[in-house]
Parts: sequence; C-alpha cells; structure tokens
Amino acid sequence: MAFVTSVFVFSALAGLVVYLHTFARSRSFLRIDSYSFPNASMLVGFGAALLVAVTLLGIPSLLSPLASSVVRSPLVVVALCALVGACAVFIFVRYAPRNFPAHKMVEISARAILFLSSTVAVATTIAIVVSLLFETLRFLEDVPLFDFLFGLHWSPQTALFEDEVGSSGAFGAVPVILGTLLITFIAIAVAVPIGLFAAIYLSEFAKSSTRSIVKPLLEILSGIPTVVYGFFAALVLAPTIRVFGEAIGLQVASESALAAGLVMGVMLIPFISSLSDDALKAVPRDLRDASLALGATQGETIAKVVLPAAFPGVLAGVLLAFSRAIGETMIVVMAAGLAAKLTFNPLAAPTTITVQIVTLLVGDQEFDSSKTLSAFALGMLLFCITLIINASALFATRRYGARYE
Repeated sequence: MAFVTSVFVFSALAGLVVYLHTFARSRSFLRIDSYSFPNASMLVGFGAALLVAVTLLGIPSLLSPLASSVVRSPLVVVALCALVGACAVFIFVRYAPRNFPAHKMVEISARAILFLSSTVAVATTIAIVVSLLFETLRFLEDVPLFDFLFGLHWSPQTALFEDEVGSSGAFGAVPVILGTLLITFIAIAVAVPIGLFAAIYLSEFAKSSTRSIVKPLLEILSGIPTVVYGFFAALVLAPTIRVFGEAIGLQVASESALAAGLVMGVMLIPFISSLSDDALKAVPRDLRDASLALGATQGETIAKVVLPAAFPGVLAGVLLAFSRAIGETMIVVMAAGLAAKLTFNPLAAPTTITVQIVTLLVGDQEFDSSKTLSAFALGMLLFCITLIINASALFATRRYGARYE
C-alpha cells in the first residue's frame, strides 16, 4: 500500500509542478528572473509536499488511530500533499522579495540532486558488500577459509547435524567454481567468434541499408528473457545433444554443461557484437585510408590495422561478457546440474555458483546454519570474481586505449 501511495503522490506532484511552472511563467510579477524563479517555486512546492508525504507515510504510529486510518488512504495523502505544495508555492511566489537569489537556489538544489543520484550506485554497492561480508564472516567462524576456497567436496547437506563428520570438507568450493568456469568458457567460445565476426561485417562490409536491418535483428536477442533461454536449453537443446551423443556412442547427461554453455553463448552474442561494433567504429578513418593507400587489401587492413586499434574496446567487451556469463542464473538453474562434480567434461552435469545460491536459499531456511550461510559466502566469492574481471577490463581499456589516439 505504501508503494502504491507513493506512486500516487509523486504522480500528483509531477502534474502539480508542471501546472505551477506554466502558470508562474505567465505572471507579470515574476519579472525578477523569468527562468530561475519559477523553478525555485517548483522546488519549494515539491519539497513541502515531499515533507508531508514522508511524515504521513513514515511515522503513522505517532498519529491517533482515527488519523492513522485516514492517512492510509492514498487519495487523502495525495490531496494533502498537493494542497501543502500548492500553498507553499503560492506563499513563496507572493511574498518572496524581488531580490531573492532564485538562480543560486536552483543551482544548489540541482547540484545536490545530481550528487545524490551519482551516489546511489556507490551506496548500493557498499550496502551489498557489507551485507555479504557480515554473513560471510559468520560462515567462516564455522568453516576455515582455506577449506572453503580449496576444498574438493561440496555437499552442504552433510553439515546439517552435529554428529556428522567432514563438515569442513563439505564446503569446498572448487567443484562449484570449476563448473561455473566450464560453462562460462563454453559460452565465451561460442559468443566471441560469432559476435566479433558479426561486428566486423556490420562495421566494415555491410551497407547502410543492410546494417539498419541486421543490427536491430541481432540485438533482439538481448531483449529475450533469460528464462526463455533456459526453457530452450532444457527442453530443446539438451535432449537433442543427448540423442546425438548416444547415436555416436557418447554418454551425455540430461543437463549437460555443453547445452547450458551453448545457449548462454547465444545470449552473449549481441552483447559482444554491440561493444565490438562500437570499438571498430571508433577507429579513425585516416588509419583505414592510410593502409589502403599503401596497397593493403581490405582484409589486411582489418586484420593488421583496424582490429589492433580496436583491441582495447573489444577486449573490454569480452571481459564484461565473461563477467555477465559467470553471474547468469536462470539458464544454468534450468539447464545445468545440481550436484557439484569435479570434472572438466562438457557432457557431464556440473553445477555453478549461482545454482547453489538459489538451491541453498529456496524454501524455509535457518540463517544460523552453515548450510544457509554458505550461500552468502558463495555470493561474496562471485562478487570478488566479477570485480576482478571488471577491473581487468577497465585496466585493459586504460592501458591500451591511448595507443592510436
């Protein structure tokens, strides 16, 4: 109810602000500053209405039971906020002095809003890291860090009871990490050649009319939900691979790493293609013209001039796609295995970090047990891996980015 109420409140405030802005700009008494003064009045009205909304929605327990029941009505909250905002704007417009520094107020407010917006992502990342770190430290109180990072057996169910042995060995993350990397490498092996070749064709060979058709069709793949890819991998591709493997005498698991990796690679094709195409387009035209003027063919120019110049952008796109593949959830949940196996066989059914996190946190769980806390430890491990990959992509871009500038 609070979310719906907030939507109503801010929708009403948006309409009120637009109306008051239009009204204020048409009044003769706003000759002080025809631009900043109406914006300042908008800020005053929005601030007053927001203060009322936060007060009514945030501290309803301080009100009487009758008032609390009235405040729970979205229409009442919207009406009160709109009324207070309109009154604040009227008072500000009517009684503000003619030398009021409206432009400074608008600039300071805009700067504060932009600063708060820029800190949202940083604050969210810090909150995620702190929450994961706190639960991971609780997990490491029961399981040594060395056993977690280098243990060869993952079976958290064996640590549910105190009389069971080998509880520390049951939380070895090596099989889970290897399964994640196996599926990821298969996906990258599929996505990088196809995505890079598609980008080269679109940027160097395709006509404008062809590019305007092929590029949107290629990027449609990025808009398909990952659960659809998972259904396709589990219901179509995995049985096909199993039947084909049995026909040539191979033993293929019903949920093989090959099926999950192939579908994940198809999902990553538009990601790598788009980033590689942008990197290729950013190469100066003078380099191509100079190479062709020296007698090189178009293929030699692409291989020896364009691709080396675009290498930082292409490498960054591949590393970001690698990070995206490691964190993929739905495809591997539906198409990969659940049991941790120490294997490099693409026809087997290994599990991944994200599959284990989902498995450990599904249903009613006790967050004091090592079994459940291991999900947060895996999440922290996954965060560290993706952080290292993203940092490597940033380093590669900065290290080689100025080579052809």
